[in-house]
Amino acid sequence: MLCRLVLALVLPATAALHAQAPAPPPAASAEPSDQPFIKPATIDNSLEVTGEPVAAKEVNTRMEVGVLVDGKGPYRFFVDSGADRSVIGLTLANRLGLPAGPTVMLHSTGSARVANTVRIETLRVGTSTIHDIAAPALPEEFLGAQGMLGIDALVDQRLTINFDKKTVVVQDTRTPEPRPTSDEIVITARRRKGQLILTQAYAGVPLAAVIDTGTEITVGNSALRERLSRRGRKPVSTTNLISVTGDVVPADLLSVPEIRIGDLILRDVLIAFSDMPPFKLFGLDNEPALLLGTDILSSFKRVSLDFRRRKVRFTLKPS
Repeated sequence: MLCRLVLALVLPATAALHAQAPAPPPAASAEPSDQPFIKPATIDNSLEVTGEPVAAKEVNTRMEVGVLVDGKGPYRFFVDSGADRSVIGLTLANRLGLPAGPTVMLHSTGSARVANTVRIETLRVGTSTIHDIAAPALPEEFLGAQGMLGIDALVDQRLTINFDKKTVVVQDTRTPEPRPTSDEIVITARRRKGQLILTQAYAGVPLAAVIDTGTEITVGNSALRERLSRRGRKPVSTTNLISVTGDVVPADLLSVPEIRIGDLILRDVLIAFSDMPPFKLFGLDNEPALLLGTDILSSFKRVSLDFRRRKVRFTLKPS
């Protein structure tokens, strides 16, 4: 099994992954938790998304949207809540004649190397415009798209990915919001290095989970694998993860019978285990942790991330 991993780390940075053959999405439910140490999810009436929906193309389980680069396009970018920097494809950057930006140290799965950036005056998605971005220019063959929108484009935004309607909404978080619906569960996250980290998670052991919309396969660290091994969980197969710089890293696949996030229950979740750089960056390398990919997120009708208010909303699909 081969998984393509789109990992772009620019100090400080996070990860984005792309899997060519993700496992079937786990089932999600809102069964009441019977674990006393799991805090119940709460409904936050202040969280809602009302911006302009942008039609998205689903590639495996990731969502690609049309993005205007300096008023030209649209071009195919995927939305990645797990990457700290937006990235543009090298071919596209050359075609647009974008001016050179500063060089940065790019940390991928298996190496660290100097990478060139280009200056982008504006990135526009729907009605939202992000200004003055220095984006690493990387080969499209490893990105799997013409670019990706990272945290630098989303930090003051509210992001909603509707997997049923295949739309993406990016909206300024200062926009007034109506009340949420009854089929939505909202969990408050910690924010570290710009990322939203859920601590109300459990997979046989307590763990921290990072929402990563650019990851098509969920990844766990060694600390989680060690805890699961003590409980008799063994790898079912192996895979290779390929970074944006072409590095190949082997990973073991292990099936976990149940993951709980607040009151949400996910069953039969396939996890790839590899000590990705983001775990250390977030201070999660010594505690059980996951990067939650779209193989899990797409089991919901809709997932909303409010980076300013540190809220993550899961909308359940009709049972």
